[in-house]
Order: sequence, then structure tokens, then C-alpha cells
Amino acid sequence: MEYSAVILAAGKGVRMKSELPKVLHQAAGKPLVNYVIDAVRGAGVSDITLVLGHGRAEVEKMLQDTGIKFALQEQQLGTGHALMQARDLVKPADIMLVLAGDTPLLQAETLKNLLEFHRQKQAAATVLSCEFNNPRGYGRIVRQADGSLARIVEEKDASPQEKALREINSGMYCFQAGTAFEALTRIKANNAQGEYYLTDILEILINDGQKVEIMRIEDETEIYGINNRVQLAYAEKILRQRKNRDLMLNGVTIMDPETTYIDQDVIIGSDTLILPSTIIEGRTRIGSGCEIGPFTHINDSQLGNRVTVENSRIKEARVGDGCTIGPFAYLRPQAELADGVKVGDFVEIKKSYIGAGSKIPHLSYVGDATLGKGVNVGAGTITCNYDGKNKHQTILEDGVFIGSNTNLVAPVTIGENSVTGAGSTISRNVPANTLAVERAEQKHLKKRK
Repeated sequence: MEYSAVILAAGKGVRMKSELPKVLHQAAGKPLVNYVIDAVRGAGVSDITLVLGHGRAEVEKMLQDTGIKFALQEQQLGTGHALMQARDLVKPADIMLVLAGDTPLLQAETLKNLLEFHRQKQAAATVLSCEFNNPRGYGRIVRQADGSLARIVEEKDASPQEKALREINSGMYCFQAGTAFEALTRIKANNAQGEYYLTDILEILINDGQKVEIMRIEDETEIYGINNRVQLAYAEKILRQRKNRDLMLNGVTIMDPETTYIDQDVIIGSDTLILPSTIIEGRTRIGSGCEIGPFTHINDSQLGNRVTVENSRIKEARVGDGCTIGPFAYLRPQAELADGVKVGDFVEIKKSYIGAGSKIPHLSYVGDATLGKGVNVGAGTITCNYDGKNKHQTILEDGVFIGSNTNLVAPVTIGENSVTGAGSTISRNVPANTLAVERAEQKHLKKRK
């Protein structure tokens, strides 16, 4: 038995008040539609079709080379019309999930259960439902005596008794694909919106004597759709709570989950401590036994084991094992620290390699540089890497000691085990095992009265 999924993602999302397609808005570091795709794949379904409309090119670009198929709904004529656009891309014999692209809280386990429930019941269609304490705005589920679906009634058409029902239609379904597409050819747009409703095929199947089942879930948050920025923020909060919980259950200590924001694709090793007010984003990887925070922001970086980062910013950088960073350090893109490096307070590193055991303790800027092993950079040192047109390299070989407040005018190389005197401006290469001092002669002038 084969499975497929059709994700409806053609809507503009007017209430988002944005030029960006709704399904590309991000929550916890990922576009909304990616969560739905991940849930489908997590349920074991690899044949996925995305029905697109508004912003089609942007969505296709984001999902290129993922193996997902695309269908186009040029006119927005309802959910039934949207599903029909995928007819030629789904095998009639498949069991087909039909989902919305703006439901990021949906989980793979729920879809696994839905597919299994549908298969066991041998149904033509299965509706995913949930009980809401406040079902206002949702279509209500009306069941037959045997528990199967009698009909779905929209709130505006519901009687007072039907409005009192708390079981709602999630808008998520499982179908026998061929049966569903045949029923779609018979639906009409006989409603005030002039649209073809997907729910109409359920009534057609029931009238045909087909079995339409309902699977009810307990967690109502899974079926929340995102229609505005308020709902987006609510979904983001839940996603981050889930992420923090998963990390803690896998051996990460998060001192204050309420003030810790970790994206979905972040990986953190066991016995790492995350202190309050820390943000970890993108595809960051952090090893075991680290201490991160407080007030630290990391994105798209790789940190080894036993790394300490205090009150610092790390952006697209690589950090080896046993490094100490901060407070108030800034690692910019392409900064790379080997094992055992110390980067102290108010140090900025950009596009530079810092060798094992080297130290840049205070108040320094290192850009476009290569530092060897065991280098010590004194406080207030800067690499003068930009001449107004081009960037140039600074090379500090193994064992170099740079005196405080040194200016290194690139391109320049300081040879192995050499030393620069404090306050020097070094603009020429320094040989190995050399003391380089560049200072104007000190003069004492008598103070005038």
C-alpha cells in the first residue's frame, strides 16, 4: 500500500498583511510549510505534492531539490478546486493525506495514527477532528449513531443545537485518492463565495454509501492554522516550548526555558547548560559539556565540546573544543577557533583562523588574519586589514606575543616566537625570534606657566 500527501498552500494570507506568501513566514527558525512537510515525511510519506498559487516562484525556489512536486492553482476557487489541481500527480490507488500548509504545530505521530486508523477502518475518507472548549468559527462535526460522519456544518449555517457541538473539523483528511478525485468532479460552487469546498465531497461519498470515518485527537494546538501575526507568535511560543522540552529530555539543562529561544534545527549535546536570555538560531551545532549564556546570541555556528560562551554574539563561526568566549565578544562570519582558544571581553574576530591555545583576552579587533598556536594578543591590538579599497592578510606565526595597543598594518607577517613592543605600529614583516618596536622618541618639554 502506497501513501501520498497533498499540501494546500496557494492562499495569499491577506491577514498577514505581507507581500511574502503566508506559508513562507517563519516560526522558530523555519517556514511554516516546512513543518508540515517534515510531519508528512516523519509519518513515512515521501510522495508530496504542494498546491501553489500566490508567491509560487518564491515557494518553489525555497523547496527546490527537495523532491517535492508542485501543482498550480491559478484562480483561488476554494479548497476542492485546489485539490483537483493535484489530480495528475497522485496515483489513484494511493492513500492520500490532504493538509493545509499553514499548520506548523501538526506532528508526525498524529499523521501516522491517521493513516493507520484510515487503513484499519477501510474508509473512503477519514476526517481529523478535535474538541474545542470554544469552537467558534469552526465547522462542527455531526456524527451518525455508529460514530461515523453524518455531515460537517459550517457555523454560519448551524442551528443552535449544532453550534453547541464542540467537535470541530480540522480541515485535515485522509482519502482513497481515486475515490476522492472522482467525487471532486461532482461538486458544485453553490454557495455565497462561489467556491468549490473540499468538505462537499464527504457528503457525496456518504450519499454513495461509502464509509467516512472520524479520528479525534486530544491536542487542539496541532490543528491551529496561522492567519495573522498574533497567531504566528502563539505558534512560535509552542514550537519553542516543544524544542526546549526535547532538549531537556535528552540531557541539556536549560535554566529558564521561558527566556531561552532555540530554533528547531539546532542540535545541542548532553550536559550542556543554557543560561537565561540566550538565543540559538539556524543550523547551529553545540557539543557536550558546554556553558552558553546568559545574554548570548548564536546563529548558524558550530561549537565543540566544553565551550564556555558568556554574554556574546557568534555568527556563522566555528569554535573548537575547550574554548572560552566573552563576555562581550563578537565572532563574525568565517571566524574559526581551534581547540583551547580564549577570546575575551570586547574582542571582535572576523574571517580569521585562531590557532590552538592562542589568546586574545581584551579589547582587540582581528580581521582577515591567521594566528598560529600559542599566540598571545595584547589588549587594544588591531589588525589594520583595509586600505580603503582591498582587504589584506595578517599572519602571526606560532608563539608570537603581541604587545598591548599594537597596530598591525596588513599585509604583514610576524615570524615564529617574535614579540612586538607595546604601542607599536608594525607595517613591515618581522623575522622569527625577533623583538619589533616602532615608537617615536619620547620627549620631555618644559611645561609653560
